[in-house]
Amino acid sequence: MTIDRRTLLFGAATLAAAGTSEGVTPDTGPAPVDSPPERVLGIGGFFFRSHDPKMLAQWYQVHLGIDPLPTNYGHSAWQQASGPTAFAPFPMTTGYFGSPQQAFMLNFRVRSLDAMVAQLQKANIDVKVDPKTYPNGRFARLHDPEDNPIELWEPAG
Repeated sequence: MTIDRRTLLFGAATLAAAGTSEGVTPDTGPAPVDSPPERVLGIGGFFFRSHDPKMLAQWYQVHLGIDPLPTNYGHSAWQQASGPTAFAPFPMTTGYFGSPQQAFMLNFRVRSLDAMVAQLQKANIDVKVDPKTYPNGRFARLHDPEDNPIELWEPAG
């Protein structure tokens, strides 16, 4: 089975189109039959190796607005906007991430793909916008300074 962004984010886009509001928690409503009684509420962190963690954290803060991990409990961590999140393991043979050596790809929801792409291009960051508009939105691709793939997603509607 080929997994593409239309398939991958179909469920997430369906939730968004159904008008999921910020005040609704993931555990409201009936859970799928094979779902455990307790469910996680969201992603609490994404941790990965880096050749230069300080530089990479600064790059994500400057160009994508992701605040670095706080150094003490008096500071708060980056806060995400409420919305759909796709969680999808891919086969080891996928070409979706680009390089076969990549074990992950970040996908960030953005309010305005055009504005984000313009901001990144102004900083001389190469961004490739997918010319197609899918039922669930628009996409663009870039890489961070350590060549980790990043996908930007502007949900439809």
